[in-house]
Amino acid sequence: MESIFIGLGSNLADPQKQLRSALAAMEEIPNSRLLRCSSFYLSAPIGPGDQPDYVNAVAELELESELPPLELLDRLQTIELAHGRERSVRWGARTLDLDILLFGGRQIDEIRLQVPHPRMAERNFVLLPLAELEPQLILPAGGSLQHLLQNCPQNPLQKI
Repeated sequence: MESIFIGLGSNLADPQKQLRSALAAMEEIPNSRLLRCSSFYLSAPIGPGDQPDYVNAVAELELESELPPLELLDRLQTIELAHGRERSVRWGARTLDLDILLFGGRQIDEIRLQVPHPRMAERNFVLLPLAELEPQLILPAGGSLQHLLQNCPQNPLQKI
């Protein structure tokens, strides 16, 4: 069985409610189990325009049978759409963002999906919740999560 770590984020339409609802929807993905979720963190937005702060978290899913990574991506994007996600402005405000951060020990380089997530090392709002779940995590390429945390820009985060 593979553990998959999913980054969750929202800054529109009651972000905490959006994340709780997304977690409930992730529990319904066939042949998988939602194992746990980090605390929620409030973070300043990165992206264009004047945006509200984000609420971020990381969840861990466990696959009970083979689910191809792109099929999981499709299921997560279906959950985003059900929560009103619009992809009009890159890094713009959004009701829900679900990113596959890690997919077991795999390294994936597809047009639609790169794992480990290519900007994970730059985002403490991803690394800190991930470290809450797996503080001693070693990444697929061999580096440690702790090393990434030490070298990541420290944008202010507030645990909710």
